[in-house]
Amino acid sequence: MVADDALLMAYVDGELSSQQNQELERLIDASPDLAERVSRLMASCLPYEEAFARQNLPPVPESLKLNIAALAAQHSAAQAPVGTVPTSGVNSSGKEDSVFSRLFAFLQPKFAWPALTFVAGAACYALVLQIGAFSGALKPGFDAAAPAVAQTSPWVQQAAAYQHLYTRETVAYGAQPADAVTQTLADIRQVDGLALRVPDLSSAGLTFKRVQRLRFNNKALIQLVYLPANGAPVALCVMKEPKPDQSIAQQSVAQMNVVTWRQSELGYALIGEPEGVDLNAVARLVADRSAAQLFAAVPAPMWIAAIQK
Repeated sequence: MVADDALLMAYVDGELSSQQNQELERLIDASPDLAERVSRLMASCLPYEEAFARQNLPPVPESLKLNIAALAAQHSAAQAPVGTVPTSGVNSSGKEDSVFSRLFAFLQPKFAWPALTFVAGAACYALVLQIGAFSGALKPGFDAAAPAVAQTSPWVQQAAAYQHLYTRETVAYGAQPADAVTQTLADIRQVDGLALRVPDLSSAGLTFKRVQRLRFNNKALIQLVYLPANGAPVALCVMKEPKPDQSIAQQSVAQMNVVTWRQSELGYALIGEPEGVDLNAVARLVADRSAAQLFAAVPAPMWIAAIQK
């Protein structure tokens, strides 16, 4: 398998078969450079049209449109090889236009722009993933209420930085359809070999919006995104951490409130804005398995995930 840009974009868009996904993900696992390329393509996969549609922006003056078109035509004529007939500025298919815009986003550095704050991060800002899951059974003696001194893991720092880019509009207007969630969970079970369980946090005022299969440093990560009645979204991130259990601890990372803990060799990070949801209360709801399950095909004693053996 040759991991060219076309194949990587098909992977990001979910157009590959399960077998192709597995083959490509093995290549991604073995190549940091390839993982970075996929990460950038994921970051370019944003609902730009919806973003601009919701912006209260003044119309572009017709004179400016004409000037830009004239400059573009002059530039194209100057760059065209001798004997080449200039083509129309309109692509013959939306697919070509999409590929161009995706490749442009992949090759060019990304700068923040207030008009796109809605998507800020929307995304996938870059956590390319595949999914991390875990056995959710608590180990004996785990005390969720005990104080802890937590060192901020690199993946938590990155996840907090990404979450800082999210706005309420990003999640409110870009909620994942139920069939997409179902398909993602199926991919997680069939491709990743994990039985994912999504916690229902409605008792804490949080509505589930999406699940994402992510990757950090070639390691599986899971991101569950929730939206409160008011305020910014909250993310529950989970990553495999083969270390001793660690009780709940609150930190400030990348201007975000972050509550972390570790259970059964799984690291958890609950991330939200400083002014908003009581993350400690939500973390305890998750840690003590009080939360029910969403999208649960069959009952299971684990609230989020269990490795299929």
